[in-house]
Formats: sequence, C-alpha cells, structure tokens
Amino acid sequence: MTDFPNQSQTVEFPQGFLWGAATASYQIEGAVDEDGRTPSIWDTYSRIPGAILGGDTGDVACDHYHRMPEDVAIIKRLNLASYRFSTAWPRVRPDGGAVNQKGIDFYRRLVDELLDAGIAPWVTLYHWDLPQALEDQGGWLNRDTAHRFVEYANTVYDALSDRVQYWTTLNEPYCSSLLGYTSGGKAPGRQEGVAGLVAQHHLLLAHGMAADELRRRGATPDNGRQVGITLNLTTVDPFDPADPADVDAARRVDNFFNRGFLDPVFKGEYPEDLFTYTEGLTYQGRPWQDWVQDGDLKVISAPLDTLGVNYYRGHGASGRPHDDLLEDNVPHAPRPTVSPYPGSDNIVYPRRGLPTTAMDWEVQPEALTRLLVRLRDEYAAPPIYITENGAAYDDEVTPDGAVHDTDRIRFIDVHLRAVHDAITSGVNVQGYFVWSLLDNFEWAFGYLRRFGIVHVDYDTQVRTVKDSGHWYAEVASTNRILGT
Repeated sequence: MTDFPNQSQTVEFPQGFLWGAATASYQIEGAVDEDGRTPSIWDTYSRIPGAILGGDTGDVACDHYHRMPEDVAIIKRLNLASYRFSTAWPRVRPDGGAVNQKGIDFYRRLVDELLDAGIAPWVTLYHWDLPQALEDQGGWLNRDTAHRFVEYANTVYDALSDRVQYWTTLNEPYCSSLLGYTSGGKAPGRQEGVAGLVAQHHLLLAHGMAADELRRRGATPDNGRQVGITLNLTTVDPFDPADPADVDAARRVDNFFNRGFLDPVFKGEYPEDLFTYTEGLTYQGRPWQDWVQDGDLKVISAPLDTLGVNYYRGHGASGRPHDDLLEDNVPHAPRPTVSPYPGSDNIVYPRRGLPTTAMDWEVQPEALTRLLVRLRDEYAAPPIYITENGAAYDDEVTPDGAVHDTDRIRFIDVHLRAVHDAITSGVNVQGYFVWSLLDNFEWAFGYLRRFGIVHVDYDTQVRTVKDSGHWYAEVASTNRILGT
C-alpha cells in the first residue's frame, strides 16, 4: 500500500482513549442450532443458491460459542481495554418469542469472562441477525418488529446492565434496510425498491424506542451507562467536480448513505432530497413516507450519549458510464443484486488511482478526518467512537508460523492518524475499535475475505495473532503510534 503523509511522526492519543476490537454474533459464534437458538435471516439467506460465495454459512464460523474463553484471553493479550460484540436475537429470544435462558447465560458468561480479564464489554443489540420467524411476518417492513426489538433489548439489558456500561442499539441500519430490502445484497435478500426506506424507518424507530426504554431502566451517564447507535458512514466526492452528473451522483449517495440516517437521528427529519429522488416510487401502492407516523421522528431523534462510526472507505461517485469501475456497495456473489438507491440506479464508482484493499475498496484516510469534522459541525454529534475500521487483505500463515500483514498495519496506522487529526481539530473522538478481532464469516464473501488481526484456520480453529495484532497491542499499551 502506498505511504501517506505524516507517517514519520509519532502521535499521542488523549489520556483515557479507549482501545478495542469488534465482532458480530453471526460472523463468529457458530452453534446456530444449539441451546435453543432458532434460525436468523442470515441462516436462511446463506442457503439461497448463489447468495454467498462458495456456498458458505455461519453454521460454525469461528466456533466462538464454544471457544469464548480462549478468545477473551487473546483480547487480554492484545492489551485491549474494551471488546465490542453483538448479542444474537434468535439466541436470546428464539423466533422473537419467549426468553431463552441458555442464550442469556452465554452472554452472562462472556461478560463475566471479560470483566475478570479487566476488559470492558460493549454490547451491540442488533448486528443484522433478525429471527427468521419475524421476517416471515414482514421483517423490518412490519412496524411490529420495532416493538419486538424493544422486548428483546429489554431482556438483554435487564440481564447484563449491572456489569455493562456501553450499549449500542443498532449496527449499520443502512445495511439492514437498503441492502437487505432494496438491493438484495444482504439478508433477507429482498429487492423491493423503496421498501428499503420503509425498513430503514422501522429500524430507526426501533432504535429510538429501545433507547427510550433503556433510559427508563436506568441507562444514563449518571448511572455509569451510555446509549448510542452505530452508523456506517462515508465521505462522498464527485468523481469529476466539474461534471454536473457526478455532482448529482455524489449528492444522491450522500443522502442515501449518510444524511438519510444522520438527519432523522440528530435533526428529527428526513432529507427533502430523499422524497425528491423517490417521487413516484411506491411500496404496496404507497410512497415510503406514508409509513412515518406522527411522533416517530421525535422518538428517533432523542439525545444520545455516544455515536458509533464505522468507516472503511471514501467514495468517488459518477453519474456517467466508465470502463474501469470499483466494486460497488453490494458484494458480488453469483446471485444478481441491484442498486441500493431507489430511483438512482445509474451511479457508479470509477477508480481514482488510490490504493485498494482485497475488497476492492479505496484507501482514503483523509476522508475519515473530513467525515468526523462534518459530524461535529453539521450534527453537533455526541462523543464519537470509531466502532469499526479495518481492511481485508490476502493473508497467509508463512512457514515461520506468522502472518506478516504489513498492508493491514499501514491501513490501521494511517486511519488512526486521520482520527488523531480530527481530535487535533477539536472533534471529540473517545475511542477506536479495529474490525475485526478475528477472521470470520464475511457475509456475501463467505470465508474468502479476512479482516481479522487474529488469523483463524477454519479447518482446525487455531488462532494466530497476526503482525497487525502485535502492532495494535503495542499501540493500545502505549496510547501512541510511532513514526516510521
């Protein structure tokens, strides 16, 4: 990967900066039919022919359900102060129904193991694994699913709140809605146009309702608990700033990807552009905004304690055909997908001469700095945590038994420097979680792509800390990045 400016300088992070790593339940746990767990939409989606490269599933994944103490020991070895994980709805309340005590007990054991190791647990309540039984009743297109989410959130909170400080309602609702119900690139794999925006609204409503309920149960900073949401965000530039078609394309992506979530959460409104772009498009014969009821946006926009930001790449958008394109937002598997932006089907991402990861995502750290400054200036964001940032590269265990992932070290290095630049500019960023702790099931890419700072041999389940893991452990221990 190309070197970036300022890598020669040593930078220090503020005292108390939180260093961590993140995972997600379906991507690592396995044990999909054990101890009362019932199918999620990802169990179903992964069995659709052509949906997942190689026909892979999360049935075993990293076998974290059985190897959890070993994985916590690795986190401790890496000097990390916090571990962000998601609880699995179909494990805690199978089929969206009654509480499953064995599922709750697993997360109790995980939290206890973390605390015994001096690691702060960070709970994400929803990382895409909706119970399939609720999808059969309409999924996130059914307003009732938001109420079922609140029941589930309350169950997890009541079980763990005496020992967990950090609570995130949703992870990346963009993926659950527009990729799940518009493009078909994520579970449940539906391609129903503006239905994705209906799902988006119900997800955000679930967030607001759950946050309110957790507050009622004592989840306030005065009680040592913080509630937030995690959004995957980007910085979108027109490929050619002098081309009106490219300027329009960038504006559209910004609305669907960023503002469509930030504006309702922080301003209590949807961008007018979303209504313009989708004019004339309907779901069940009605415009998507018909599903927005009086009072919903007030619930969605209640103040938060934290904002989680997941950032992987910037975007250079064009509204004209190009020959040399990057992979788009939807991972390419044999099953066809469509644009996640209803009414804006012609947007493409030409190559801009930037280095790319194994996902064919451009590496653009300065765009992260711009994004963080924007969140402060336009949205008066609460304290920000980078809840995911990382990269996939083609890692191999070498004959010496190590994984020399130099490109990943450089990727994390330059993005941490981008975070530091934002902090220097006055943005209140309080922590960073690398994605991911472990190589894992990478959604439509199956097990082809590896994001972990710990290598997993999927045949033997042997874990090997990569060079990036050792490097990151030193950063976490010293609270600084050394210059090159």
